[in-house]
Amino acid sequence: MSPDNVVWLGSPGFPEAARTALADPQLRRNLRKATTTIRDKRLAVTAELDDWEQLREAGAEIKRRTLRHLDTHLLRLEESITKAGGVVHWAADAAEANRIVTALVAATGETEVVKVKSMATQEIGLNEALAEAGIHAYETDLAELIVQLGDDRPSHILVPAIHRNRAEIREIFLREMAAWGRPAPADLTDEPRALAEAARLHLREKFLRAKVAVSGANFAIAETGTVGVVESEGNGRMCLTLPQTLITVMGIEKVLPQWQDLEVFLQLLPRSSTGERMNPYTSTWTGPTPGDGPQTFHLVLFDNGRTDTLADTVGRQALGCIRCSACLNVCPVYERTGGHAYGSVYPGPIGAILTPQLVGVDHAETLPFASTLCGACYDACPVKINIPEVLTHLRAKVIEAKRAKRRTPTAEALAMRAATAILANPGRLAAAQRAASLGGRMIARKGVIGPLPGPLHGWTDARDTPAPPAESFRGWWKRTKEQGGNHR
Repeated sequence: MSPDNVVWLGSPGFPEAARTALADPQLRRNLRKATTTIRDKRLAVTAELDDWEQLREAGAEIKRRTLRHLDTHLLRLEESITKAGGVVHWAADAAEANRIVTALVAATGETEVVKVKSMATQEIGLNEALAEAGIHAYETDLAELIVQLGDDRPSHILVPAIHRNRAEIREIFLREMAAWGRPAPADLTDEPRALAEAARLHLREKFLRAKVAVSGANFAIAETGTVGVVESEGNGRMCLTLPQTLITVMGIEKVLPQWQDLEVFLQLLPRSSTGERMNPYTSTWTGPTPGDGPQTFHLVLFDNGRTDTLADTVGRQALGCIRCSACLNVCPVYERTGGHAYGSVYPGPIGAILTPQLVGVDHAETLPFASTLCGACYDACPVKINIPEVLTHLRAKVIEAKRAKRRTPTAEALAMRAATAILANPGRLAAAQRAASLGGRMIARKGVIGPLPGPLHGWTDARDTPAPPAESFRGWWKRTKEQGGNHR
């Protein structure tokens, strides 16, 4: 599978990209304000539920059980959708998914589509593929519209334009809207209401004109063939009801076994993502309905590395992600660097474990290290994905991959070999302990020579290193035992 669409080719590794982001004070202010606001709202609404932890465990168990029998549920989903009058297409990778969607749009004779916000279509690079075929894809989510007009990249799963403040958004609207359709008012201010109204007027003509819509999916129910999208602005509802043809692009992991499972996820998702008790717009459809809404429905199910991820018994839990972005909003690394530093359509802690698995650790080897392993992401995740566990698991894979390529051992490997040789022999261990004790007493701040000069000066000046005891426990044990001491 090609990583071209999941990761942004040409992007620097995370350490270099993070340094650039950290040097932008405006970016850091924007991120801090937005993540703090969302985080506080989430904590308030989750605290209202006495059974929040039980809901998290229920969601995690449904996802685990579904992934164990994913093939069965996908086949049942195809059967249910076909029975309801829809058409299911299977794609092994991004290129195949793009070919299918492009062909479906071309078959309608249309040259433009309206889109519901979708991480799946970003992952496969659908907009770019459609553009190459002469088809214009218009984003209708407000944040996605800002990103598209600004020729930018998303920086957040839930709020793609989180790195922009309202003054920057006003400038983008004034500069770019006219080239995409209805221009922004000449007297546009940076008031949120005015910006939203400019976007609404700009998009309305596209909603009324478009004959084809493309969406992602939050869930698809195998039992009934129902597909669902949740959103906050109403643009999704417009795209899902006005066009004649609806094409939904979905990763295979989004399937749920039965309708009843939605009871859990429709409580977990809005609280974890937007800090709302329920989504303002929850749209579900089961195939086309004669005379009401789209008359043709296609579901494109794509793999794009998910089967390989499923084979990893530790890493597969990343496929349980419901794209709420709660882990981003609590991550101290993300809050300071933003999403662009991750070089992927999936930023933050979930991106640090999902992207390397979808594209291979050799294509995203720095991402598993983009974390302090503080565990805040695990505590926030509504489906209890143990992100720190997967991060350490992937770090080991990165190290092993590098080790396999090296002809000479690293300094770390040599140190570990030396430690093995010492720890495997009692005599060597005792000698090493005696040497360490002597050295430790020499560099201790209140030891023999006090703070050290040279490169260690800064360390010893700022830290009071306690002097180790003159005799180790092993030495004491051996001496007293030889003297007939009682160790009980």
